[in-house]
Amino acid sequence: MVKVDLNCDLGESFGAYQIGNDEEILQYVTSANIACGFHAGDPSVMRKTVKLALEHNVAIGAHPGFPDLAGFGRRNMAVSPEEAHDLVMYQIGALSAFVQAEGGTLHHVKPHGALYNMAAVDASLSEAIAKAVYRVNPDVILYGLAGSELVKAGEKVGLQVANEVFADRTYQEDGTLTSRRLPNALITNDEEAVKQVVRMVKEGKVFTQQDKDISIKADTICIHGDGAHALAFARHITNTLRDEGIEINAQ
Repeated sequence: MVKVDLNCDLGESFGAYQIGNDEEILQYVTSANIACGFHAGDPSVMRKTVKLALEHNVAIGAHPGFPDLAGFGRRNMAVSPEEAHDLVMYQIGALSAFVQAEGGTLHHVKPHGALYNMAAVDASLSEAIAKAVYRVNPDVILYGLAGSELVKAGEKVGLQVANEVFADRTYQEDGTLTSRRLPNALITNDEEAVKQVVRMVKEGKVFTQQDKDISIKADTICIHGDGAHALAFARHITNTLRDEGIEINAQ
């Protein structure tokens, strides 16, 4: 049977601001990427989200991003590899403390937003991130864009990696995601998004914005938990994957 992980970015509320449907989404995903306070989240939200994930038996991952709360970590920053290493290590450490305090185990690390996309194509940045992850905990899994420099760097330093694909994003022929600044970056039709996911998982192919098929490996699927129809989509994609004979499990 084909197996795949279903992950979601969670713990993105902070202070007086409520973002997402964390508790409801946790009923459908198998791993959670929890914001570590730099691009979103705060200490209290981190603790609550860790507890919720453990209650739902969902694998917990650190989701480190750039220190850019106003831009939600989606704006590129000119950081050196050394700075990226320290940013990532700091955030993994923070979330790991909450996970340990609640009796859990950190399962994976997935960079967020601009840090993730920059690392997908920048070998030196990717290597710095992978080294930070390995030095904190060599047993965790590094989630990265399928076939990207981040995945290669994780393998190089000796980490287990998970090639990630996206349900609601379109692709370029080099395997990168279409920039959110460009038209058609997001797939807003749920049926189209589900069809893309099933094809990536079962056939290892995705149709790009350049009207070409490219090969892709899907170990884990990212769905977003902050959209207007996020909960309905999470339910729909879970049911469809199972109907297609695809087993949903954390890596």
